[in-house]
Parts: sequence; C-alpha cells; structure tokens
Amino acid sequence: MSARVVVADDQSVVREGIVMLLGLLPGIEVVGSAKDGEEAVALVAELSPDVVLMDLRMPRCDGAEATRRIRRDFPGTQVVVLTTFADDDSLFPALRAGARGYLTKDAGGDEIVRAIQTVLSGEAALSPTVQRRLLEQVTAGPLPAGGGGGAEPELPDGMTPREAEVLVLIAEGMSNAEIARSLHISQATVKSHINNLFAKAGLRDRAQAVRYAYVRGLARPPGTSFT
Repeated sequence: MSARVVVADDQSVVREGIVMLLGLLPGIEVVGSAKDGEEAVALVAELSPDVVLMDLRMPRCDGAEATRRIRRDFPGTQVVVLTTFADDDSLFPALRAGARGYLTKDAGGDEIVRAIQTVLSGEAALSPTVQRRLLEQVTAGPLPAGGGGGAEPELPDGMTPREAEVLVLIAEGMSNAEIARSLHISQATVKSHINNLFAKAGLRDRAQAVRYAYVRGLARPPGTSFT
C-alpha cells in the first residue's frame, strides 16, 4: 500500500518539483499540496494523509505551528520536515512540535522515501546533518555528572532499571530488534518498556528519547565518557 503524502511549501516551483519527484518514487501517493501551514492543516483535516512533508518558513502559519496543530488534532498523520535550514532555531521548535523526521532539501528521493517509511513504522528519521546538530546542542549545555561514589543514582521520572536500560540502548542507536537480542527479551516486551518510559518522561519519539538520555546523564554522546 502506498503512503499518502501531502507536500507543504510556500515556493511554488519548489513545491511542484517535490510533488513531481515524489510522483516518480515507488510506494508514494501525493494526495495534495499546500502553500502554507494553514492550508496544510486544512488538507490534513480533509484528506487524512499518512505523512506531511513540511517546509518550515512559510507565511500565515509556519511549519512548526502547523506541525503542532496536526500532531495535536490528527495524531494519525506524521510530519517529516523538509527544509533548507538545519539551525537550532528551526530544528528544535519542529521537534518539540512533534515532527518525527527532519531532512534538508539536499536529500535525495531515496532518502525521502526511507524517511517516510521510517516515521510510519514509529521511528524517528533525522538526516546526518540534523543528528550532528542535535548532538552538538546536547553536548554544549551542562550535563549532570555521572555517579562516582558507588551508590546507584536515582532514576528520573519513576523509571524502572529495565526501562532505563532500554533508553540507554535507544540512545546508542539500537532498533527494537537489536534491543530485544541484547536484553534477551521479546520485541513486544521492548515496545512495552518504550511505551512506559515515553509516557513517564513525556516523550513523543526516539529523537526526544536520545536527547532526554543525554541531558539526564543516563547516556553520553560518542566521544564523551562518565567521570
């Protein structure tokens, strides 16, 4: 079954080009296009697409606000940001609003298809550039010191030790199947732990979970160590 997609971009040439590109890709059906965030929200209400490819800097209603409304009112529709910008002022508002994917416009067609498929499977899809920005932002701020006295640190938000283990493995980039193999549990149990820890910590997706793990000192980005 093809993924039903709405494209939102205020530049008509860019929007039409994206629609044309997607029309050539397997597994994608473009069901509508919007020139701003207001139109994108209205089209989601009318068409119930699986995914919106969302530009950020648009008139009337920008992409972050449109994403927030869509995720609040139409949770069955996922949002993948497709924008020129990967700066902090664009990235973090979009992720906080509920975007599950974030690509820059130099992404190829195959990368866009993978991102759409990834978010529809419940995972986050971030381009390598965006992943680097996310890690840079996390490591630039103060991180809690790791435990060094032998006592077990208190886990945040009422998280259980097993849920914390799962969170750490998510931060290491493992898939659900890899986590299940590592912990010798079923994938259904992994999903249950993820649902529980997401609910406790107020997380929407794996991108937020990675940042949460770093900020709370449960994991460290590559190249850093506990002291």
